[in-house]
Amino acid sequence: MMNKKKTILSALAAGLTLSTVLAACGGDDNEGGSSSNGEGGEGGDFKVAMVTDTGGVDDKSFNQSAWEGLTKFGQDNDLTENEGYKYLQSAKQADYQPNLQQLARDNFNLIYGIGFLMAEDVQKVAEQFPDNNFAIVDMVVDAPNVASITFKEQEGSFLVGVIAGLSTTTDKVGFIGGVESDLIKKFENGFKAGVMAVNPEATIDVKYAEDFNSAEKGTAIASGMYGSGSDIIYHAAGGTGVGVFTEAKNRKKNGEEVWVIGVDRDQYEEGLPEDVTLTSMVKRVDTATYDVSKQTMDGEFPGGEIIEFGLKDDGVGIAETSDKHVSKEILDKVEEYRTQLVDGELTAPATDAEFEEFMKNVK
Repeated sequence: MMNKKKTILSALAAGLTLSTVLAACGGDDNEGGSSSNGEGGEGGDFKVAMVTDTGGVDDKSFNQSAWEGLTKFGQDNDLTENEGYKYLQSAKQADYQPNLQQLARDNFNLIYGIGFLMAEDVQKVAEQFPDNNFAIVDMVVDAPNVASITFKEQEGSFLVGVIAGLSTTTDKVGFIGGVESDLIKKFENGFKAGVMAVNPEATIDVKYAEDFNSAEKGTAIASGMYGSGSDIIYHAAGGTGVGVFTEAKNRKKNGEEVWVIGVDRDQYEEGLPEDVTLTSMVKRVDTATYDVSKQTMDGEFPGGEIIEFGLKDDGVGIAETSDKHVSKEILDKVEEYRTQLVDGELTAPATDAEFEEFMKNVK
């Protein structure tokens, strides 16, 4: 098993300017292409690409953030879109492996699989193309030519939980997950802990859509939660979360005071024009794809390593737009908890067992 664990302190995070490029990219299947080991490169000599999960590159969340990071990297290094940096979109799970294989045959120096659902396919394709470099986001793949990028989602989720716990007027909030898994449990348990740390009288309604790409399911689940008294819902559901925003906006039009907490990127604009985004848990997938691409281009591909981004290195946090609806008093409390988490005085739970242990100390 993999025994190296590395936390990257990213100096690039502060200067990473987001730019969304949503043009669809194609690519011919080059059956005769030779492998490229990607041992560095300068400017146009380096090629990087990513395969989206089924949420698509314009999911306003996880995939989009990853693509924004690659776009910024490509522009900063004078790479040409489609030739030097590109994405292939997966319409269904069966597309993951052929998309990864196509990029490997097309000699891309570094190929990202975006999302934990791609782990098995990244493993297989990395074995098929041992001279190519791969990276996976949100999962660990034990292979010398794969870099595994993970995040401490529970830390950022704890902070938005603090905001929810102090902002709710009904003392009832909701959490909607995409597919129930160890990854999304980190969002859930961190959020629940943050709520309970500041509002132990609150109740938290948790439901899973078992889908990252169904706005309809998001709308239906949110409708039930808002209807039963939750006034704030935190989603970690990718494209399914679009439906949560739809339901909140419809209710806001009818005079209800309900809120959504976004995920992965600042989703303030998703709440417009009704202005229903309370805050967002920002997960800097853009920073991760930028940083690992830069390392690889510089000849320092972190193959076989786990690269973890947390609060300490600005890998997760709350959106800059939080001050639009969150009071200074609450944001000051959030900062107190952020400091405790960074300093190790407090640990945000990632699993159900850790949450149960956390609750033993909640008064």
